[in-house]
Amino acid sequence: MNKPLNQVLIIFGASGDLTKRKLIPALYELFIQNLLPDKFAVLGVSRTKLSDNEFRERMDGFLPKTNQAKSFKELLFYEPLGTSEKEGYQLLKQRLGKLGDELGIPANYIYYLSTPPSLYSVIPKNLHEVGLSKSENHFRRLIVEKPFGTDLASAKELNVKLLHYFDEKQLYRIDHYLGKETVQNMLVTRFSNGIFEPLWNQNFIHHIEITSAESLGIENRGGYYDHSGALRDMVQNHLLQLVGMVAMEPPGVIEADAIRNEVLKVFQAIRPIPENQVSRHVIRGQYTGSVINNKKVNGYRDEVGVDNFSRTETYVALKFFIDNWRWAGIPFYIRTGKMLPTRVTEIVIHFKHVPHQLFGSKGGYSPVNNQLVIRIQPDEGILLKIGMKTPGAGFNVQTTNMDFHYSDLSNEHLPSAYERLLLDCMQGDATLYARGDAVEEAWRFVQPILSAWQANAEIPIYGYPAGTWGPDCADDLIIGNTWRYPCKNLTNDGLYCEL
Repeated sequence: MNKPLNQVLIIFGASGDLTKRKLIPALYELFIQNLLPDKFAVLGVSRTKLSDNEFRERMDGFLPKTNQAKSFKELLFYEPLGTSEKEGYQLLKQRLGKLGDELGIPANYIYYLSTPPSLYSVIPKNLHEVGLSKSENHFRRLIVEKPFGTDLASAKELNVKLLHYFDEKQLYRIDHYLGKETVQNMLVTRFSNGIFEPLWNQNFIHHIEITSAESLGIENRGGYYDHSGALRDMVQNHLLQLVGMVAMEPPGVIEADAIRNEVLKVFQAIRPIPENQVSRHVIRGQYTGSVINNKKVNGYRDEVGVDNFSRTETYVALKFFIDNWRWAGIPFYIRTGKMLPTRVTEIVIHFKHVPHQLFGSKGGYSPVNNQLVIRIQPDEGILLKIGMKTPGAGFNVQTTNMDFHYSDLSNEHLPSAYERLLLDCMQGDATLYARGDAVEEAWRFVQPILSAWQANAEIPIYGYPAGTWGPDCADDLIIGNTWRYPCKNLTNDGLYCEL
């Protein structure tokens, strides 16, 4: 792998949790693997008054106590700056010039916005006004964290503002789900195996199911979450991006625009859910108080920062269709929620039954349900469910598992999502980053659901006890079938997992 060009990574909001818990540890892993540029520096920027050494000391708790970590911390620098104050950006420009002179680093800059969304258009504007957004001789890239807008109108507005100061090819809208190894492996599984790609269509697939469950609640984030909810927090970005990767056509080449063009086509083909049909196709829920492992658990409305009469959803399940030749008539099901029995994200491809059932099972007629399970987290891997003969007399069939676990590759380093995405941006590879037009298309699908919930108070929000799989009525979406009930371990399914 070629090393990235020499550069400086500028992290706005560097005193926050994301920098300490995700970004710095990911950069350290790249450092020990010798994947960082030969000449590289991280400049943390935020309002907090810190020196370079104080900033490095703040990172100590998230780095190992090794000589390598000491060497890595020498790459960390800090510049106090009120990010909404224009005059501070001239000081930032001077500091970057000084760092470049001292360390021999050209003026190649990546800006990482680890800040509140209210600053997503403010910081780029101020960078532009001091000449830090574009350069004819050096690259300038901007990484924007989610949420990218709160609805279709705000997403469009943010895109317009960013494009005033940066070109689209400079913008990297990060979605850490796309950085996960198993998501990328989905493309390889589909497009490099002759046994899968011919079956990846409406002729052989019955339905597709995507689950992203969390066993935790809102974790003292009530003030934020009560204005967001599961649809904005998970479906519009993470889960629709997974849909795009599952349903896309094969790209001409494995290159950023080719792949992102195919994802965009998927989003454009998703059949809209009219506002007057939202209650038929979308189930929303909110966890209520419960007892889990003899411990009392608060309901959502009892959490700090949550309105006592809140109608914010902590669970959402929906059914939709993709209107194109590959997926015509095949339902897609998505569900996500807080306080569910286990933490798991996976994609399940349900294949159609054979046209004529020859064999039975010990319990009587039971057609084999062939499934391909792509586990994103935890216990990352792939599981294929097939029918095999039960030992003994007769031709009874039972479903057995063929599985692969990434943990079996004990000699291979499994990079974190942020490792992969940061390295890709350093190399100028935007394949695993969302493009502006795709973000808007995802919001265009979600917007009627948000509008219906806001306009029609009669659309119910169902309670579900914390520690269960959500409202019972979510099963009604999958007519004649049922959701898969996954466990922490990939191959332990069909059980009722506990927290």
